[in-house]
Amino acid sequence: MAGSKEIRNKIKSVQSTRKITKAMEMVAASKMKKAQERMRASRPYFGRMLAIARHLARANPEYRHPFLVPRGQVRNVGLIVVTSDKGLAGGLNTNALRLALTKIKDWQAKNVDVQVTAIGNKGLGFMSRLKANVVSQVVNLGDRPRLDKLIGPVKVQLDAYIDGKIDELHIVPTRFENTMKQTPVESLILPIANLPGDEEKREYQWDYIYEPDAETVLDGLLRRYIEAIIYQAANENMASEQSARMVAMKAATDNADAGEIIDELQLIYNKTRQAAITKELSEIVAGAAAV
Repeated sequence: MAGSKEIRNKIKSVQSTRKITKAMEMVAASKMKKAQERMRASRPYFGRMLAIARHLARANPEYRHPFLVPRGQVRNVGLIVVTSDKGLAGGLNTNALRLALTKIKDWQAKNVDVQVTAIGNKGLGFMSRLKANVVSQVVNLGDRPRLDKLIGPVKVQLDAYIDGKIDELHIVPTRFENTMKQTPVESLILPIANLPGDEEKREYQWDYIYEPDAETVLDGLLRRYIEAIIYQAANENMASEQSARMVAMKAATDNADAGEIIDELQLIYNKTRQAAITKELSEIVAGAAAV
């Protein structure tokens, strides 16, 4: 059994940890509100961009952009994994990385090569330990994702798709459902022609008039679409991270506030102290009896 001094140190350590977790809970709650506002503000834009991309995939323009052309056989895929830079966020990163690992194993079982872009320090560390083919990365995004930092590493995957080095591009972010629930999802980005979604029943096919020309318009529009996906994924993941961290820190604080850990240590301390006092009294009585 540990001595009285060690137990007192443990009690002080738990009390200090409780103060830290309480402070982290309050900080995460403040950041969570701002992250949720950014996420909700960008959702309508992302939704309209997705709708336009699906319409373009069903259109018959005079120019077919590479993003709109499905490949016959999938031999290589690109995967973008979105995680946080920091831990202490419950199972947020673990769940997303577990889903990514499952997809990688499925592709490898089909002899499909995978190249990875890691957004976030946790994802980069995991993929490095997995010895995956990490072709680009971005870490230390801070509390507010910036598109100029995101699109550079993703452009590596886009160029690989245009050059025919990969046949599909997938992304694994964490979707924010509510404060208590964040869900990792896997979705296909490219080719747009294969994007899942509700097919509209139409008597006519989509068609557009392009000005100045279809190639210029489609290239700019579809790249803005990819940027919208990446930026929204980063916003969703940021809101999920702060929510998960707030819940995790609240649970840790509540556990200490409930007194379970401290009371248990205090009980052990009292027993140890009583045992020491009893031993000293026994020694005094035995010494007096001997005299």
